[in-house]
Amino acid sequence: MTASYYLPTDDAGKADFLDHLAATLPKYAGLLEISDADIATLQADAASFRYTLHTLNDMQAYAQHWTAYKNVLRDGGNGSAEWPVPPSLDQPIPPAVAPGIIPRTTALVARIKTLKHYTPAIGQDLRIIGTSHTVDPSSWKPLLSVQIKAAHPVILWTKAKASAIEIWVDRNDGNGFVFLIINTEPNTTDPTPLPAPGTSAAWNYKAIYRFHDEQVGQWSDVVSVTVGG
Repeated sequence: MTASYYLPTDDAGKADFLDHLAATLPKYAGLLEISDADIATLQADAASFRYTLHTLNDMQAYAQHWTAYKNVLRDGGNGSAEWPVPPSLDQPIPPAVAPGIIPRTTALVARIKTLKHYTPAIGQDLRIIGTSHTVDPSSWKPLLSVQIKAAHPVILWTKAKASAIEIWVDRNDGNGFVFLIINTEPNTTDPTPLPAPGTSAAWNYKAIYRFHDEQVGQWSDVVSVTVGG
């Protein structure tokens, strides 16, 4: 049994917390006398942080794509000779906010807990009270799906309570499943150069969760996608 602080320690967890607080606090705004300005700031912070994490993940995948392209360009091998295509920013782009999202939010939470009409039940609903729980990762099993974005596979997954996910790939090249990446934030783009123009291949993916820097739980079911150069 462990007792946890209400604020998650990882960025993905913080984003989930901000989303929930921004969506739930407005229904208590009148009772707690939370100002419209406080609500607007919280919602803008939540949207900005979520967008930043999503964009960072895309840019990290793009950097990996360039590394893979550079290696093929230098050493030869299977892959396209086309320049890596940069990702486009998802629209709409939320307004920029001032630095310090987490300090602003924790200060707001601390103030909420001092308000006259605040109750533990409200705190539970807002998820601003730490919980005691038993962590049993032995039954964790990722649920994967895959889609194509900018010609490259994107492996879709959810994080739940895991620290990260470890993804392996079988490209039907005789090597079987080989390590692809460890990611801490959904979702995951496979940056590997595509098959040569005019050819295609079936790429298969499987994954397992990680917790405290170790594999935990069960391997996911295998998902497949056809890619073409």
